[in-house]
Amino acid sequence: MASDAFLSWANRTVLRTGREEPYLSIQDIVVFVRDLEVSKRFYLQQLGFELLTEQRLPTGERWIEVAPPDGSANLALVEPKPEAPEYQLIGGYRWVLFMTEDVHAKYKEWSERGVRFLSGPETPGWGGTYARFEDPDGNAFGLEGFDEVRQSLESRRQAHAEKLESERRTAQELEIARQVQARLFPQIQPELKTVEYAGICVQARQVGGDYFDFLNLGPQRLGLIIGDVSGKGIAAALLMANLQASLRSQSALAFDQPEALLRSVNRLFYDNTGDSAYASLLFADYDEAAGRLRYVNCGHLSGLLVRSDGKVDRLESTSTLLGLFREWNCSMREQELSPGDVLALYTDGITEACNEQGEEFGERCLIESLQQHRDLPCQALLTAIVDGVRRFSFQEQHDDITAIVAKFKATS
Repeated sequence: MASDAFLSWANRTVLRTGREEPYLSIQDIVVFVRDLEVSKRFYLQQLGFELLTEQRLPTGERWIEVAPPDGSANLALVEPKPEAPEYQLIGGYRWVLFMTEDVHAKYKEWSERGVRFLSGPETPGWGGTYARFEDPDGNAFGLEGFDEVRQSLESRRQAHAEKLESERRTAQELEIARQVQARLFPQIQPELKTVEYAGICVQARQVGGDYFDFLNLGPQRLGLIIGDVSGKGIAAALLMANLQASLRSQSALAFDQPEALLRSVNRLFYDNTGDSAYASLLFADYDEAAGRLRYVNCGHLSGLLVRSDGKVDRLESTSTLLGLFREWNCSMREQELSPGDVLALYTDGITEACNEQGEEFGERCLIESLQQHRDLPCQALLTAIVDGVRRFSFQEQHDDITAIVAKFKATS
């Protein structure tokens, strides 16, 4: 027989794609036996097979399927009743052939476990190595192997090992990237007397494109920033790092020229990224002395300013997204603040989280959560919001969940 044929035998477990005809493979080979318990112990304990299923059919008959550790064909063990025609087929000479890379090693292993071989390993005229054995009911089986099979298996094992090593390296690199990105989020929070604030980012993957930051804009000034970069995974994380670096490096402009800061950031982001890269961003400048919040919303979700009396003001979009146009401008708006007001900035991982009916968490649920938990410290308030989103969704998280909350209070 040709080597190509041998190699195809060794590769029958592969699911072949890209073919027009329907997929076809052997599912079960029925082996009739006298005693299912005896046969089950033989196949599991002596041959080392795996138990795939054991159940009782509507007819009352038991059905057991076993399979060798490698391969896609299962053996279905059936115990026919003595009066059934199938009972006469027990112990018949219908050959079931098992393939192995080392017939001698498998022969020695199974012989020591009590398997009855009809002869030792032989080398027939057609090549390879061959041995015959029987199960407790006299059903005949063959054990065979070829050099081509061994070579093919070694090649596939090496490819599998290389794949596992590649996946290990990728996972390690992603973990390093996660740790690096975690350091990009604010590590130090500027302290002001009249505001308590906190931020959180729960990523859907190890790294992502959501971003929040706190900037020291000078005496009694605080910058609150939240953004969402286009894309997912590593690509979005790199864009997020680019945006963060631009904002941090240009932040000195924000003291008296916030619009100039954002124009500069837009220019850097546009020049350093591809045509399809963009980011939404909400930049808020809190002036403690004036009791005022100025903001620019660059195509981001509306910030929510929940007043002490329950009224909600929205910090709606004031300009287009960052990074789409080289020449770009923005305008600032402002809100007067009062003690007891709560500010929430967030990304769509919160409002677009869906439940089993396809309903979104939405802005309304977020406002209700803010009002319900507004008396909690900011970090606990954020935790309550995230927990509420997760309870609502009941499915795998598909997008980063990122938010900032700030609670304004009177001077002592």
